[in-house]
Amino acid sequence: MLSKMSPLTIFPILFIFFFHLSLAANTMYNVQTFGAKSVGKSDSSKAFLSAWAAACASTSPATIYVPRGSYLIRNAYFYGQTCKSKAITIRIDGTLLAPSDYNVIGNAGNWIKFEKVNGVSIYGGTFDGQGDGLWACKTSGKNCPKGTTALAFYNSNNIIINGVTAQNSQMFHILVDGCKNVKLQGVKVSAPGNSPNTDGIHVQLSSGVSIMNSDIGTGDDCISIGPGNSNLWIEGIACGPGHGISIGSLGWKLQEPGVQNVTIKSVTFSGTENGVRVKTWARPSNGFVRGVRFQHILMTDVQNPIIIDQNYCPNHESCPHQVSGVKISDVTYQDIRGTSATEVGVRFDCSKVNPCSGIRLENVNLSYKDHAAEASCVNAGGRASGSDKPISCL
Repeated sequence: MLSKMSPLTIFPILFIFFFHLSLAANTMYNVQTFGAKSVGKSDSSKAFLSAWAAACASTSPATIYVPRGSYLIRNAYFYGQTCKSKAITIRIDGTLLAPSDYNVIGNAGNWIKFEKVNGVSIYGGTFDGQGDGLWACKTSGKNCPKGTTALAFYNSNNIIINGVTAQNSQMFHILVDGCKNVKLQGVKVSAPGNSPNTDGIHVQLSSGVSIMNSDIGTGDDCISIGPGNSNLWIEGIACGPGHGISIGSLGWKLQEPGVQNVTIKSVTFSGTENGVRVKTWARPSNGFVRGVRFQHILMTDVQNPIIIDQNYCPNHESCPHQVSGVKISDVTYQDIRGTSATEVGVRFDCSKVNPCSGIRLENVNLSYKDHAAEASCVNAGGRASGSDKPISCL
């Protein structure tokens, strides 16, 4: 006679059944199965591309697994438009190494490139660009390659980058270009403070991008926001060393899409060149910046904690005797405190053709040495409130 099973007995059986069913539905492709070597000496590019091709051809969710070890990748281009699988997960326990000879990929544009992919997630792992040789070449004034971006996504949707470390890239560490719905979470970016053009994360022509709980130290902007961005959310960032978080440079082209609906909050800047910056070229342009919120930010020994620079023209080349056409409006700075490394903690240098408007300072308290930092405003309009002695020239 069969006895009845209690609900407590049935539950574990059902759990085990559905767990194994989910594993069966998600096919795993180990890059070592395709010939990848984990000693960091022989080129594993083809093995990674073969694993991608297999995952891409899967009709169900697929996982590419990179075990512990170091994998030398010359360069790799992952194209997704023809993929059958709409959910490819890349789990990395190891380190991907770029060639130490910067000439090998120095003119390739990108080292690890994803294009027209949908539903790709990367969890863990280290992307090591080994860029120090190229930086030394550039510092010496020799004729050097331009350099490559370490990890790039182009024209892609529904992307997750979680727990990834990017370090010592030749140029930008992570690039998001022409994408929708991208989540970067728990990312660590690391390069020396004197490494040239090594932006941590650069976003352009994208919407619905969030960058959360990440630690970024570079020789350039921790996060840079280029033209054509909307609905960006940046929160929980530790920035330093570096040039801060920048909207720009904008306005290089006459016809250029604008930047709107950006929130940057809960950020700490430590010893950076800038804090929160908006930067536009001193050139004619129909671009714009509007609907930006900088909130709950701590500055520690930052040279330019709050800055709008609409007269950006390095070495007075390509834009002499011109003014920026980019229109900046509706920008709020709320609860920003800490220390400035210079006497002027707030600097608004706006366009005389399109003056900044709708600038709001709320509870901005910055000190320089033993007294309140000063403010400088040119062609800027708005208001300040919320503290006993608000920093303001509006």
